Amino acid sequence: MDAFTAGILQRIRSAEQDLHRALESGDEFLAEVEQSELEDLRRIAAEHGVDPVLSLPRSA
Repeated sequence: MDAFTAGILQRIRSAEQDLHRALESGDEFLAEVEQSELEDLRRIAAEHGVDPVLSLPRSA
């Protein structure tokens, strides 16, 4: 895995965790910000041929 792919996948994982925490805490503004960030990262990944759904390990 190249540095770009590893970096974008790490940023997606981080944004997903941040979104989850914002939702759990009830912070609607932060949740919207994190959702937007996540959408941007997924778009960038897709534009570069990285499929985060297939590339990221999922927790059980």
